[in-house]
Amino acid sequence: MSLQLLAAAALALAGPPVTLPGCRESCGEVSVPYPFGIGVGCFHEGFGLTCDDTQQPPKLLLLGDGVEVEVLDISLPDSTVRINSNVLFSASDSDSPEFNGTWSLPHASGPFVVSITFNWFVAVGCNIFAQLIPVGSEKNTSICGAMCVGNMLDDAMSACSGIGLCRTPIKGLSPSYSIKVLSVQRSTPTSRLLDTTHAAAFIVDREWYRIYGYDMPSNITSLDYWPQSVPAVLEWWFDLSRAQDLYLFSGLDDPRGNRCISSNSFAYYIDDANHTSQMQQLRLLHKRIRCNCSQGYEGNPYITHGCQDINECLQPKVTCRGTCVNVPGTYTCSPKKSIRSLPGLITVIAISGGFGLLFSLLGVTKVSKKLKQRSARKLKQKFFKRNHGLLLEQLISSNKDIAERTKVFSLEELEQATNKFDHNRILGGGGHGTVYKGILTDQRVVAIKRSKIVVQREIDQFINEVVILSQTNDRNVVKLFGCCLETEVPLLVFEFISNGTLSYHLHGQSKSSLPWRDRLRIALEIARAIAYLHCAASISVFHRDIKSANILLTDTLIAKVSDFGASRSISIDETGIHTAIQGTHGYLDPEYYYTSQLTDKSDVYSFGVILAELLTSVKPVFSTHSSEVKSLASHFVSVIKDYRLLDILDTQIVEEGGAKDAEVVARLAEACLSLKGEERPTMRQVETTLEDVLGSKVHSSSQVSRTIQIVLKDQTHNRSKGNEGTRLYSLEKEFIQSSEIPR
Repeated sequence: MSLQLLAAAALALAGPPVTLPGCRESCGEVSVPYPFGIGVGCFHEGFGLTCDDTQQPPKLLLLGDGVEVEVLDISLPDSTVRINSNVLFSASDSDSPEFNGTWSLPHASGPFVVSITFNWFVAVGCNIFAQLIPVGSEKNTSICGAMCVGNMLDDAMSACSGIGLCRTPIKGLSPSYSIKVLSVQRSTPTSRLLDTTHAAAFIVDREWYRIYGYDMPSNITSLDYWPQSVPAVLEWWFDLSRAQDLYLFSGLDDPRGNRCISSNSFAYYIDDANHTSQMQQLRLLHKRIRCNCSQGYEGNPYITHGCQDINECLQPKVTCRGTCVNVPGTYTCSPKKSIRSLPGLITVIAISGGFGLLFSLLGVTKVSKKLKQRSARKLKQKFFKRNHGLLLEQLISSNKDIAERTKVFSLEELEQATNKFDHNRILGGGGHGTVYKGILTDQRVVAIKRSKIVVQREIDQFINEVVILSQTNDRNVVKLFGCCLETEVPLLVFEFISNGTLSYHLHGQSKSSLPWRDRLRIALEIARAIAYLHCAASISVFHRDIKSANILLTDTLIAKVSDFGASRSISIDETGIHTAIQGTHGYLDPEYYYTSQLTDKSDVYSFGVILAELLTSVKPVFSTHSSEVKSLASHFVSVIKDYRLLDILDTQIVEEGGAKDAEVVARLAEACLSLKGEERPTMRQVETTLEDVLGSKVHSSSQVSRTIQIVLKDQTHNRSKGNEGTRLYSLEKEFIQSSEIPR
């Protein structure tokens, strides 16, 4: 039995196979496990994929029947594939939202169908009904309706209410669908501001839609800025009549059941499989079937020896009173031996004369211990490689300054610093992880952050934060002391900032309010840090998530910009980059949202929201007395345009005599919040203006005008074009004005 355990352990150390021998394991960042494969002889029939290495990063494609689909992720346990699904639009020159379209997959007779469990059917438009009709199964048609009532759309996302946007479950499994959008005539007139002549419809991943659907514009006038595709989920399985090489059948009456080609796996049927006689075994040949590894095993059940034992003793959630002993498929807890049991053990050994057996047991224990240590080392090496440890080591070693500031910590050091990540050490949670308080062996107090979710995207964001912070050195940017890459989730070690966030001090949680001069200085320090990131750092960095919750304050109220998980660095000759939308509701630059073009002016817009918070102590998204949800940015600009600053200015600023300075800062915030990035000042201009205000150099009206002209040089010209100075600056009109933004 001991030899079997040792053999199983040795196999586990080698790592479970993912693909057939000699076949490619991934395309870009997407893993390609068998039965999928790239190249001849590497995939099962119907599961062949193509990797387009001409693109950066490389794209994984499913091709066939003139249809090309990009594959985003493959899951063996769920038997699913995430793809980029096209969004269908009505004709751009049409005067009616009605249109017919088709949604198809490559190989209509292949093993893939749209998942009814993981997807929604969504339609966008005014006064429409949308139908999703499975080809050959019209009785399973999915229908939803979207109406536009009153003079404007609901400000909230209307996916459930059916106002401007609707969703419904998908009824019929199919690889292809017909999509029909019909117009509905209403007796109540719709606002002329709403577009009733265009519509869109698409199939979308429910989980993705739950997270990102809120950010989609519900007004069809913004359709030009909609993405051309969204993620959708496909399901797949095997037909036994064409895939008998993947399964081993032991008979219906065999208690071991049927399993897949890998040992320690099991097969299960998608259809009803409650068979009662051997005669019905023949009927299985038309059944749909899937595989999974048995409980206590993980890997690929479609490959020989693909399912390998999970070493539960290495998992942090396993608790054991005594010594944890891993056995195939599970684990056992061996109680600690007491001193009183030792004489009995010696007596048994003496009576049996089994000194040789004792030495054998000691030898097996030593070998087992070495195997476990080797397994733990290999696991750390695996995590270190997956967490881009080699890249970071090269970065640190190539720069002496970075090497002096940044250290690669061991897991043991950080466990000791946090009392094994005790729940009581949690300081809070950021947009990209949970933060713990720790004390290093040199008595430095630090903040240690780790991701909440084990997904490659979160890991990449962590490594992105390490690369950016290791190359920045500014007193108003939080300092990175180092990182640990030996765990499944990378850990970052920062300087400990004890006084909470700017959001905490502005929005009612703090017992004492910030004085006006401190607010001015904090604004200047934030501006300096962002200007440094844009211009003075060794690489230009766009933060992409500037908000008051990411501004930390020391005991002396020194501002520190933090949380660089979403940041992007660019080369010196670039002015912007095309990226997926990322940021926080209330702070997100509208131009970046609609065009996906990230520039330094996106951070300027977010900083303008912080200036508005400092002036008003109002949250970036707030509710009025009538329970209406409003954006601080749009409300603030409309108030400034109507010369009603005192209506929303924090009374403490007025009491401290800061109203005149506040007027200059308010005009600066208005410039930062311009809808068009080209009309916003640079962060260097913002920094200069705030320095003048803090140094009391702008107390005369002429000096105020001079300062404002620096950052508002195009504002007067733009306002002379129309009546923008008097019209309301509401969220709805942001969408209308956004049509002027160049794409």
